[in-house]
Amino acid sequence: MTSVPTTAPARPAGTHGGQWRRRGVSAGWIAAGSVAAALALVAGVAIGPTSLPLGQVAAELLNQLPGIELTSGLTERQVAIVWELRLPRTVLALLVGALLAVAGGCYQGVFRNPLAEPYLLGVASGAGLGATIAVVLRSTVPTETPVEVPLAAFVGALAAVCLTYLLGATGQRFRTPATLILAGVAVANFLTAAQTYLIQRDAETVQQVISWVLGQLSVSGWHDVLLLLPYAVFTIAVVVTQGRRLDVLAVGDEEAASLGMHPQRTRFILLTVASLGAAAAVSVSGLIGFVGIIVPHLIRLLVGSSYRMILPLCVLFGGAFLAAADLLARILLAPAELPIGVVTAFFGAPFFVLVLRSVRRVPV
Repeated sequence: MTSVPTTAPARPAGTHGGQWRRRGVSAGWIAAGSVAAALALVAGVAIGPTSLPLGQVAAELLNQLPGIELTSGLTERQVAIVWELRLPRTVLALLVGALLAVAGGCYQGVFRNPLAEPYLLGVASGAGLGATIAVVLRSTVPTETPVEVPLAAFVGALAAVCLTYLLGATGQRFRTPATLILAGVAVANFLTAAQTYLIQRDAETVQQVISWVLGQLSVSGWHDVLLLLPYAVFTIAVVVTQGRRLDVLAVGDEEAASLGMHPQRTRFILLTVASLGAAAAVSVSGLIGFVGIIVPHLIRLLVGSSYRMILPLCVLFGGAFLAAADLLARILLAPAELPIGVVTAFFGAPFFVLVLRSVRRVPV
């Protein structure tokens, strides 16, 4: 009879060191992302038509933290600029960027494709049609309670995702990633055609719709931030905690099922939550492209293919990237302002070419 050893086999040399090195790298990247977001926040508040000293702005912001008492030296007018104009806009940029990036990372994990992005299932076209309908109603139907563009865009985006899901299950029992992508393309083209028809019917809406489509973060006060915050907290909390499941999905549905996971249910939950976050972001910012592709893919190139690292870093670097893009949109043609979607496209289009060249060599 074969004897059973009473002692566990020795761990390979360097196991503990390797674990600590991986933890150190993770902690280092999280710290780097936090610093990038903080720098983007301070720069976004300090730099503008009326420049404010970076140190004084940082002191003003830190003074609001519990247990910290600093004198910023800012005048009453400068304090008003900080808290009523620039800080709400910069915080909104951080939230929108974080949502688009983490939704893009989630889509890439679910579809096992680094070219997937948050608008894949029709969020952009649905939001665009909803916003267009709201603009047309505002100009043609006199009413004391006009339809709000953000609300219409949000409803349109969610309706487009629901339509994609229904179409993706037509004629078969399960929604596969391939059928969902094809359904998303069909829905997006149909809704874009409807939007084009409405614009041609009412030429006065063209300028307003184009302005919204190119992306905008022109806010005054905290209304949009408070409107978006619950969706951001919910989406980020759910998606980031599902990084391990996305890592399991990456090996294929059969393997994931053998490990006790329900691939269809997991995919449905993750896409639903990510689409909700993307719809909420689009409703307050317009269509800002490339964030959901650039940030997750760049992070994947830097830290590897584990979504347990990719998703938290998407939150930090996605917010920092969009806040920096918004800052450039404000200062490049000052006192005029570029649409933020133009800035992200300027950086995103060349990067997209690099992604196309490397997609076959990068594991998802």
